[in-house]
Amino acid sequence: MTFLSRKVGDLNVHTCRAVVVVGDEQGQVGVGCASAKEVVQAVAKAVVGVKNELVRVPLTNSATFPHRIDGYFGAAKVMLRPASEGTGVIAGGAVRVVLELAGVKNAFGKQLGSPNPLNNARAALVGLSEMRTFKEVAAQRDMTIEEFMGRIKGKQNQQ
Repeated sequence: MTFLSRKVGDLNVHTCRAVVVVGDEQGQVGVGCASAKEVVQAVAKAVVGVKNELVRVPLTNSATFPHRIDGYFGAAKVMLRPASEGTGVIAGGAVRVVLELAGVKNAFGKQLGSPNPLNNARAALVGLSEMRTFKEVAAQRDMTIEEFMGRIKGKQNQQ
């Protein structure tokens, strides 16, 4: 919640901006932002706007995401890493809120670049939206999941 004030003629006009994160803790999350003259109106506007832009997050059996990724939005960079069972969400600020509302229970997150919470939340959302499961990647490459996983293990054994 940010309170803004501007001069219009001889009057001071006050508005407030609400940054809202909405999620169902089962793999859907979104970030919204709206301004209005009152707090309640700003929050309601932001919630309505974010419900149309929810992002689906692929989750594994251990309530984390399948692979590491970096998300970028403006000057913000967010580093997201999967974690093993029992680790919890180790992240700060807006990234923690986005991950928890997405249903992620085990993950590492780091905000780099910008201290702006809105841009960090949107960068986390961009990173989560770019995640793909192994099944999706195998389907894109016209392979079965067994063939795809075999190639990954084969490359690791060669090195």
